[in-house]
Amino acid sequence: MLSQRAGLVLAGLVAMATPVILGLTDAGELRAQAQAPPKQEISGTWQGKLSSPQAPNGELRLVFKISTADGGALKALVYAIDRDPTPFSATSITLKGSALQISIQLLQSVFEGTLGGDGNTITGKWTQAANTLPLNLVRATDQTAWAIPELPPSPLRMSTDAKPEFVVATIKPSRPDAPRGGYGIRGQDVTTTNVTVSWMIKLAYNVHANQISGGPSWLNSERYDTVGRSNTPGEPSRDQMKLMIQKLLADRFQLRFHTEKKELPVYAMVVAKNGPKIAVSAGDPNAFPGIGFGREPGVITLSGRNTGLNGVANGLQSNILDKPVVDQTGLTGRYDFQLRFTPDPTQLANFGGVEPANAADLNLPPDIFAAFEQQLGLKLQATKALVDVMVIDRIERPSPN
Repeated sequence: MLSQRAGLVLAGLVAMATPVILGLTDAGELRAQAQAPPKQEISGTWQGKLSSPQAPNGELRLVFKISTADGGALKALVYAIDRDPTPFSATSITLKGSALQISIQLLQSVFEGTLGGDGNTITGKWTQAANTLPLNLVRATDQTAWAIPELPPSPLRMSTDAKPEFVVATIKPSRPDAPRGGYGIRGQDVTTTNVTVSWMIKLAYNVHANQISGGPSWLNSERYDTVGRSNTPGEPSRDQMKLMIQKLLADRFQLRFHTEKKELPVYAMVVAKNGPKIAVSAGDPNAFPGIGFGREPGVITLSGRNTGLNGVANGLQSNILDKPVVDQTGLTGRYDFQLRFTPDPTQLANFGGVEPANAADLNLPPDIFAAFEQQLGLKLQATKALVDVMVIDRIERPSPN
């Protein structure tokens, strides 16, 4: 797999010389006039091979599909066709003279190249983390273009107006030595693994722990595994999955609650001064969004693919931050991104088992607040807001299977 760390090094781009022509002034004197070079046509399919010891034959074939978006800006999709048929959306693409730069934030990578005089070659390099490798692209034709593998067929989706519930569900205590868990969806089956009931409530109702009031102490200490199948054909959406867990909590845990409005300290997620740096996803807008955390020594990554920012807010408040997160960006699309940050000890503890960072490592990313702005073009601002608080009136340990 390609490395997840990026270290952008700008170097070696060759600028196109500006031609000079001679003309006559009204007085008949010779004068020099600068004539701008013609605009380069970059749209099309480009392909090249990147050295990779993990790829077949030691090479990874990359395909860049560059086109013009509404308003004239360039956009690009990048395919690693020997790895995954799903394209990565470029976060930014610029062409100045013959100098091309394409950033893919989700891969933490940058391609820099120089367009050849014939407009059919780009000589360049691929930079990712501390690694820089040569990557030369050629413009593909219908005859020379590499075949891009077809995406696997999407699973049958549950009807959008369905309100599913578990037709059968098994709940049992988690093993004491089980690794940290989460949830999963596969077809009609929904699972949660090694999670507390408090975690299930936060997932099902999109709330932070500070928005849950009352309930016994075992909500945060006892962990359970659940396996269940919906009563409705098709794979549920994330919201439908949450509805299933809500009904499970009511039926098997006897959860009863009421809501109250309360002003609480929160983090408001807003767009930073220079605008967002996240790429609009090229994925199916109806597909299940992908969002998850990864771990390195002393570093946490949050990766999103084809996901909305409401999912980012939920992921942050459920796993990282000590306050609810309110999405105030106004961005309603689906995006691809990767966030790398150095957690503080409290945040690190939420991911038990993460190896501490080497204090001498100068390449560690910043804390989540600085990383959020630098890498995503968004900000987390501490403020207060009126939010819903769940007041638990009743809850019991799960009924027998």
